This record gives sequence, structure tokens and C-alpha cells, in this order.
Amino acid sequence: MELLMIIVFIVGYACIALEHPIKVNKSATALLLAVVLWSIYALSGSFHETEHLVVHLGETAEILFFLLGAMTIVETVDKHGGFAIITDKIKTTDKRKLLWIIGLITFFMSAVLDNLTTAIVMVALLRKLVSDKKERWFFAGMVILAANAGGAWSPIGDVTTIMLWIKGNITSAMIIKETFLPSLVSMIVPLAVISCTMKGNVQRHASSEKAEVTSASRLQGRIIFFLGVGALLFTPVFKTITHLPPYMGILLGLGLIWIVTELMHKNNPEGYSRFNISSILQRVDTPSVLFFLGILMAVSCLSEVGLLAQLSTQLDKIGDIYLINIIIGLLSSIVDNVPLVAAAMGMYPIAEAGHFAVDGAFWEMLAYCAGTGGSILIIGSAAGVAVMGMEKIDFIWYLKKISLWALIGYLAGAGTFYMLSRFVLHT
Repeated sequence: MELLMIIVFIVGYACIALEHPIKVNKSATALLLAVVLWSIYALSGSFHETEHLVVHLGETAEILFFLLGAMTIVETVDKHGGFAIITDKIKTTDKRKLLWIIGLITFFMSAVLDNLTTAIVMVALLRKLVSDKKERWFFAGMVILAANAGGAWSPIGDVTTIMLWIKGNITSAMIIKETFLPSLVSMIVPLAVISCTMKGNVQRHASSEKAEVTSASRLQGRIIFFLGVGALLFTPVFKTITHLPPYMGILLGLGLIWIVTELMHKNNPEGYSRFNISSILQRVDTPSVLFFLGILMAVSCLSEVGLLAQLSTQLDKIGDIYLINIIIGLLSSIVDNVPLVAAAMGMYPIAEAGHFAVDGAFWEMLAYCAGTGGSILIIGSAAGVAVMGMEKIDFIWYLKKISLWALIGYLAGAGTFYMLSRFVLHT
């Protein structure tokens, strides 16, 4: 059974990667892959409790509802021309300067929000700043790298870092202190290389930007912008106060914005039909949400069977904690980093001293590697999948143009962490 499931997963993964050559939508493949894997598990005789399936579906649904809420908020801000507040401040059209500006903004924004939300917001901004689709793909690729790097050094920037923080494996101050520089290196290295390949200026969507401003007043755009950004920023605060999952915070923000837009356009039938949330929901990329559902449920089946736990056990035989974490990061570009980190946390209990103590080198590097390793492949992180769906980026294109530099940046950051850990911070 396990061998068959591995083969099915590899075939399904290959079909997702070859979406354009075989002309089959990746969302359809991901959904089919999830159902086939769970069906094999059920027919094997080992599956007895549907509660396990419901638990995995619930965990996946948390991400889906968060994604749906965040995408709807961003679309609402975009529809009202709210992003002009930022795009108007970015005057440069030089490709290199713009790439550095986008990269640095994404890196620090991701630490405050999270990598998924930041990626969605930045892609919406890019659509205003860069008109050419293929040129915009390079910027979107940098958004993925910067969002994952920025999320790795913040306790609230990435789901795996949040897991380690909530469970008490790391503390806020130490994760920032020990992983900020490695994360910055992992972004700067590919950013420097990619920027060297870019020349000339970008062309903006000037006409569409003006259309947005005229169709929704500048004041309305600012109101929705600050409400939207405030809702996104308030989500981690809401989680801290109530201890409810992040998707509840994002749905709270969406509900408030929904009410505001209803009242804002109630006396303008034309504006109401264009700017109410019901119509904006039709613009949200539903296939990307379904792709998330399929790929996460497929990986959860492998986790339920115990294949990921077996993988972690094999890694344990390596012995060197730094090499183990580097491999976990590489694996996180293929399978979801959440079950990998969960398996590692289960294998290594918190010790009183040493690498596995609170804020030990193993946990800090695990946060870095699991957070940034997913950038190597476009479907290796939530941010990558979201950007892939929004911009329709080809898997093979990303593999050819971005993956190598993402890998070099990842290894450079890992090397930086090793040097700091061995010779500076832990001496």
C-alpha cells in the first residue's frame, strides 16, 4: 500500500509540474490525487476512523478559509483603487531598483503579517506597477522568496514558526536574534543575481489605475485600504487575544469590510453592483483555493499513513542536526512543511540543555529551513501556491528561472546560520 501511494503521489506531482505541456489544470490533478490517495488508504483495510479524515480536513479548511478571506480583502482594496496609496509613492520604473524595493518591502511586511497574506498583497501591487506579464513573473518570484524569508525570522510570520513558538520550542526574542541575518542572506543572494539580469524600465498600467480612482472616490479608496490593511494586521493580534485560529480573525475583518462597503455604496446602484463583496467574490481565484485543498489533503494522507514519520526517522540516523535541518528544508519544497515540522517536534522532545533545549540551535534552524526551503519550488510553500494561482506562473518556468537562485540563497542562509550558531551566538 505504501509503495503504491508513493508512486501515485509522484505521478500526481509530475502532472502538476507539467500542467502546461499536458494541458490539464493543476487544480483538477490535485483534487484527483487527494481522493485517490485517501481511497487507497481506505481500501487497504487500515483506515477505520473517519474522524482522522475530518481532523485533516479541518486543518486544511483553516488554511483555505484564511486564504479565501485574505484574497477577498485584497481584491476589495484593489477594486476601490486603495493600493494607489502605495503605488503612487513608488516613482521608479527602473527594473533593478523596483525589484529591490519590492523585495525589501515584502521581507519586512511578511514578518509583521505572514508570508501568505503578504504574497497576496504584493502581487496585487505588482499588477499596478508592472504591465508585462512575463516581466511581472520575475518580480512575483522575488515576492515568493522574500515573503518566505521574512516569515522565517518572525514568530508570527510563518505557520511552522508559529507552531514552534506556540509549543514553547522557541521564544520571540531569540528567533529574531538568531534567524534574522540568515533569512536576510537567503533573500539578498537571489535578489542580487536576479536584479543583475534585468535591464531597462517597466511599463505601468496607468490607464487602469486612473479608471479605478475615478470609479471609486479617492476617499473611499483610502478608507477601504486602511480597513483592509488594518484587518490583516489585526489578525495575529486577534489570535493572541482570543487564542482562536487566524482564519477567524481574517473572517472578522472581511465581515466588517463587507458591512462598510454595503453602507458606502447603498445610495449608488451602479457603484453597489461593482463594489459589493458579492460581486468581488466572483473575481477571487477559486481554482487556486481548490488546488490548495487537493495538495494539502494529499500530503495529509501521507502523514496519516505514517510515511512522513518514517522519513523523519530515517533523517534521525544522520546525526548532525544542521544537516538534518537542511534536508528537511529541501523536502519542504516538495511536501508541505507543516507535517514535516510536526514530525520533527514529535521525534525530539524539548531538553533541558543542548541543541534541543528551548531556543536550541536545532529548533531555530528548523524554523529557518522549513520556512525558506519551500521557495525552491513554486508549490513548496503557501505563498508560492497563492502567487502561482494569481499570476498563472508556469511550474517549469519557475524551475528554470528562479529555483537555482532560491536554492543557492537557501544554502547561503543555512551556512550563515551554521557560522553564527557555532562560532558567534552559542560560544
